[in-house]
Amino acid sequence: MNHTTPSDLIGIADVAAKIPKFISKVPHLLSGLKQAYLRTSNTPAGLGIAFEKAVRHNPHGTALLFEDQKFSYEALNEWANQIGHFYLSLGAQKGDVIAVMVENRPELIATVIALAKIGVTSALVNTSQSGKALTHSINLVKPIAVITGEECRAAVEEVRQDLELAADRFHWFADQATQVDAGTAPQGWTNLAEKADQFPKFNTPTTHTIQGKDGLFYIYTSGTTGLPKAVIFTHSRWTLAYGTYGHVLDLKPDDVMYCTLPLYHATGIVVCWCGVIASSATFALRRKYSTSAFWKDVKKFDASAIGYVGELCRYLMDAPPSELEKGHRVTKMIGNGMRPNIWDKFKERFGIEEVLELYASSEGNVGFSNVFNFDNTVGFSPTPYAIIEFDKESNQPVRDAKGWCKKVKKGEVGLLVGKITRRSPFDGYTDPEKNKSVIMKDVFKHGDAFFNTGDLVRDIGFRHAQFVDRLGDTFRWKGENVSTTEVENVVSEYEKIAEAVVYGVEIPHTNGRAGMAAITLNEGVELTAQDLKQMASEFKKCLPAYAVPVFLRVQAQVETTGTFKYQKNKLKEQAFDPDKTDERLLVLLPNATEYCDLTAEIFNNIQAYQYRF
Repeated sequence: MNHTTPSDLIGIADVAAKIPKFISKVPHLLSGLKQAYLRTSNTPAGLGIAFEKAVRHNPHGTALLFEDQKFSYEALNEWANQIGHFYLSLGAQKGDVIAVMVENRPELIATVIALAKIGVTSALVNTSQSGKALTHSINLVKPIAVITGEECRAAVEEVRQDLELAADRFHWFADQATQVDAGTAPQGWTNLAEKADQFPKFNTPTTHTIQGKDGLFYIYTSGTTGLPKAVIFTHSRWTLAYGTYGHVLDLKPDDVMYCTLPLYHATGIVVCWCGVIASSATFALRRKYSTSAFWKDVKKFDASAIGYVGELCRYLMDAPPSELEKGHRVTKMIGNGMRPNIWDKFKERFGIEEVLELYASSEGNVGFSNVFNFDNTVGFSPTPYAIIEFDKESNQPVRDAKGWCKKVKKGEVGLLVGKITRRSPFDGYTDPEKNKSVIMKDVFKHGDAFFNTGDLVRDIGFRHAQFVDRLGDTFRWKGENVSTTEVENVVSEYEKIAEAVVYGVEIPHTNGRAGMAAITLNEGVELTAQDLKQMASEFKKCLPAYAVPVFLRVQAQVETTGTFKYQKNKLKEQAFDPDKTDERLLVLLPNATEYCDLTAEIFNNIQAYQYRF
């Protein structure tokens, strides 16, 4: 939990003190806000229009850097146009969906721009998915084609027969600079680089027909059923992010934003990139985050801004000091999850002046942005919202005698809800039932409607908030949302385990929550040394690395409520402390290949931050 001090609370005087530095951003910000708030669902809007505008502003400026590759705005635009014209030739039209499974590299960026311009929604598949989850993610959005990088082809091949796609709609990019050498496609795959190269480079005629209500991306979030949910991200929502976050960042054309975050998540593809497009600046990509390469890349690309999630900040703080971490151009960073306990230290150590912490969710209608550059806050929200009293025991908002919800006082924690209005619509999920479950009606008066974010935040005044905790069936670990149900399903499949309850627990000095499973064994069996090795191996095989439970608790029986819901509150509270339970506790230590018993000594070492989880 984040703890606030009286000094964290914000008043008029604090904001007034920030105004002089803020003034220089105002013209750029007003231009962005105008675009954000004049948009309607029927006006031409979105990524394609904004990108073409950036091309006009800075045609010969560098749009993209990756490894030793470099693309000007004009060149990247022409490449995207060729891909767009190819899909138009296949009959692709506005409203169609194409699943895209390519790691962070130029081919992904060119494809996303191309599809945005022709009104086709890119379903941004998590590149670490495989098996059932991958089949579900692709079939869920009914795509007309799938675009796969060679680096992800094996995972798609494995489920190919289960995908509802025509045999000639499997499109492929070689794992190399395909603009230089398109490579040779494997049997059964169409070489997209080769095909697109035969098409014209002028802008597709469709860009200005794309309206705010049209789909830009599907972004996948953890589903409570254990399978991912696809959230639609419209061009209108992108324009809102572009007009707000993009212009708050206030980059200049010679700025370089270094992004190591996966582009199948909104923080990378929306937040980091829209600030670059808003300023016709440069986007420098790395395929996957690496602590040892981070400051080397910053120097190589001459980066002046970085995208982050909380976990990334912690990795950089944990790394031994290096001469490369000083003397660079980076003064700004944008992202979410920066923990208050490292905020000041991070700025000081790495010479950062502005931390543009923000709050948003792929599906939500409420956003915060740290426009005034205060410390320890997700920032200010111009969107209509409320922070209401919430009872964690009953898992329900508190209502008064008349049935209305109650707003918390300044300095207090409550549930964040976003008011649903014409200007702040709720775009929602692909599943209408899921939409119903997150909309609260009659909150403060008859007929009103609010989106329940499922997040607890603290009201620190002047429309600013601090993120505190996430409720519900997902928790965040390693910058990813973990679905408790998905993990429960995998853990329960182990032959000796009858039942599993999964929840997130806090480890000191880490971000988010590590996975813990309370397991009940089949009658008459015990876990052997062989099981401790086999369980680790099977969980790692069936789950992404971030979802593998770090802790196991062996229970005689699982406690449930009268409605058969698991009693997770008590389990979370006891966590992995051997003094709080006499049941067997197991831990998968960093880089270990098997679970071991969690002794008092190991517990104390975890508390003392002797292990880097």
